[in-house]
Amino acid sequence: MKRNFVLSAICTLGAFALLSPGSSRADEGMWTYNNFPTAAFKAKYGWAPDDKWLDHVRLSSARLAGGCSASFVSESGLIMTNHHCAHSCIQQLSTKDKDFVASGFYAKAPTDEVKCPEIEINQLVEIKDVTERIQAATKGLSDEKYNDAIKVAQAAVEKECSTSDKVRCDVVSLYHGGLYNLYKYKRYQDVRLVFAPEFPIAFFGGDPDNFNFPRYDLDVSFIRVYEDDKPAKMDHWLKWSPAGAKEGDLTFVSGHPGGTSRLLTMAELEAVRDVELPDALINLAQWRGELTQYQMRSPEAKRTSEAQLFGVENSFKALKGRWAQLLDKQFMDAKLAAEKDLRARIAKDPEKQKTYGDAWDQIAKAHAAEKEIRLPLRYLEGGQLSGRARLYGVARTLVRAAAELAKPNDKRFPEYRDAGLPAVKQRLFSAAPFYDDLEIEQLRFGLTKFREDLGADHPAVKRILGKDSPEDIARRLVSTTTLKDPAARKALFDGGQKAIDASKDSLILFYKGIDPDARAIRKKFEDTIEAAEKKNDELIAKARFAMDGTSTYPDATFTLRLSFGQLKGYEENGRTIKPLTTMGGAFERATGRDPFALPASWLAAKSKLNLATPFNMATTNDIIGGNSGSPVVDKDGQVVGLIFDGNIQSLGGDYGYDAKQNRAVAVTSQALLEALDKIYGADRIVKELRPISATPAKKSK
Repeated sequence: MKRNFVLSAICTLGAFALLSPGSSRADEGMWTYNNFPTAAFKAKYGWAPDDKWLDHVRLSSARLAGGCSASFVSESGLIMTNHHCAHSCIQQLSTKDKDFVASGFYAKAPTDEVKCPEIEINQLVEIKDVTERIQAATKGLSDEKYNDAIKVAQAAVEKECSTSDKVRCDVVSLYHGGLYNLYKYKRYQDVRLVFAPEFPIAFFGGDPDNFNFPRYDLDVSFIRVYEDDKPAKMDHWLKWSPAGAKEGDLTFVSGHPGGTSRLLTMAELEAVRDVELPDALINLAQWRGELTQYQMRSPEAKRTSEAQLFGVENSFKALKGRWAQLLDKQFMDAKLAAEKDLRARIAKDPEKQKTYGDAWDQIAKAHAAEKEIRLPLRYLEGGQLSGRARLYGVARTLVRAAAELAKPNDKRFPEYRDAGLPAVKQRLFSAAPFYDDLEIEQLRFGLTKFREDLGADHPAVKRILGKDSPEDIARRLVSTTTLKDPAARKALFDGGQKAIDASKDSLILFYKGIDPDARAIRKKFEDTIEAAEKKNDELIAKARFAMDGTSTYPDATFTLRLSFGQLKGYEENGRTIKPLTTMGGAFERATGRDPFALPASWLAAKSKLNLATPFNMATTNDIIGGNSGSPVVDKDGQVVGLIFDGNIQSLGGDYGYDAKQNRAVAVTSQALLEALDKIYGADRIVKELRPISATPAKKSK
């Protein structure tokens, strides 16, 4: 589905969307690398990055395919990202007896670097405009034929580009169908953990401090990409700034914002406000309560579910902030005024009115129709029935892959096209452990909510649950399935439809009973609602281009963007918030109690630290979810920080950017080196980040 409010937030479009009151063009924008506003930037700052600078930073940037950003920081494939971005790997490598989440991890020697089961790294090597080809395929079509034509054209372009498993190619819709770009990536799937601090300092302050500032977090991890069992040799990587950034300095953030909603119509925004966000918040709140109770069962229950609780709390706080923005009458009135203004300007031209004028009303009709299938769509096809159980997802992938891979590439569901299969296989054959008790609890919750929301008399509920309770079904499926074994999963995948048809596995049989209903509701959604949205969003995009040109940036799409800003404080509730904290401030904030308890390693190293070292910083860079792990670089393209959060005012940034208070939050480059050197003794990493040859020579006496 197009609306991706759960993942994203931030991105404004001057003439394309009216900004929130009090906002300004300032440092707003998540710019594509092939449309950076060089002339406007130079007029403001007296300097602008040239093509060589842009190419270098682009090729030094990286994406975690699961939903985060990163950067190459050495010629030997060393990558810097957030701890919370690599948390799944850290937890998957942990055991009951050796918990790297709690104690941290450091590979003292190259041979100690351990492969992450499921991380894929993408490096953007080429961007190509394929708009003419995609739109030519849909010319004169509507409804189901229009939607099918887009999928066939995209599949063909991606397949031509994907020459091997080491290449990933994605056709990306920009401006909601106004433009299409082909993004070609180099893919790395041998990714190994090098360093991660203890969780208490990576998430110091916990949920109370999350999306707030001042902050005192060392939210960092280092991983490395390998090729042919050796560290990959990089032609482009970011060097470390010798001095970091100070207040007022120009900063750039190169990362992969997950998605924004600043181009949505009023009908779409109202659907998000009135239905989607409330539903998501209620589900998250209920699951948070269940998960909190689950963690009280035992230390092992807490260890195995800690990452999930962190994600749930993070999502709840983020979505609550976005909902508050849409409940702001002044903000929504401004959005409505902008939409009316654009429609009025179009109406003055009879030809434009004939071509584009009805698009907004058609989208509103599509949303009205979606209400009728919202609940079964969400549970059966959207995956909410699973309650987040990984084993259910494995069964679904195996059943679907068998059916989809038997079809021509362009007739498959997009997630099973050849271009995406390496990522599917990596997750499917992962050696990451399953935790039975957690799987049971997740599936029980999903089945219970399925029955509660659709009603006990709904045909799908009666068919799927029968006379059994959700808990009995969950326990039976998790305890009897063979899908916890990677070899069993691979045999089913390699055996195709014949193996699936012959399988007696309990979860395979269970999902086979769901798949027909799921496919039917998906087809109904795609052929009617999604097709109408895509077609009319494209018309609105073309209308905007016709009226205002393309001199601005599109909504975020989890593709590489560059934002610019400054290290700068702000005013909040009558207080002046300074843009930098210090490492000494972490000790002052510490209480010795979770979530404000510093690790023993920090307490032991306190006397060795320069407590005046800048720790976390706030900048005006326009970012959103997905930017986590993005490097902050200066005008010389050198690392001055690592993005890990935004402040509370940034949460409404999904729909608009306010330069007065929206802030990105990052760990400073100085704090990263200070901690690696004096707390963790990670000499090998420090030398790799700042090679001896690059260290300024000492003055002679």
